[in-house]
Amino acid sequence: MMKKPGFVESDNITLLAKGVLLRGEIHVEGTVRIDGRLEGDLKTSGTVVIGEDGVVQGTITAGTIISSGKIKATVRATERIQLLKTGLLVGEVHAPAFSMEDGAKFQGLSDMGVTSWGDDAQKLPGNVRDIASQRPKAVAMAGENA
Repeated sequence: MMKKPGFVESDNITLLAKGVLLRGEIHVEGTVRIDGRLEGDLKTSGTVVIGEDGVVQGTITAGTIISSGKIKATVRATERIQLLKTGLLVGEVHAPAFSMEDGAKFQGLSDMGVTSWGDDAQKLPGNVRDIASQRPKAVAMAGENA
């Protein structure tokens, strides 16, 4: 029997094929590939791959999410979310890493886990307004030295 490279017998793969519409919830362990349409919630500790023909509306919770399809959802990943060039995501993104290839589209809110700016903000030498107010003086001084 021929095996695809990168897959081992213990891989648990769930497939929602092109042309299939599923309304409801999917809770699985392992990898999920969506080439059809899911209207509902998807939860796995593994990887979710959404193909170019795949559409998800609802929520997605996974370890890693890689999409070249369409997502209208709240999306949470413990590792990363990656939108490939044909990917479209409208909704909320919650992940420590979020990347988009050229051509991918995203509209919504992203949260990468930063809860505050921290004390470093007060140690900065100034803000944009302070820099702008100093510019005329710097230009005048440069004119005197010319």
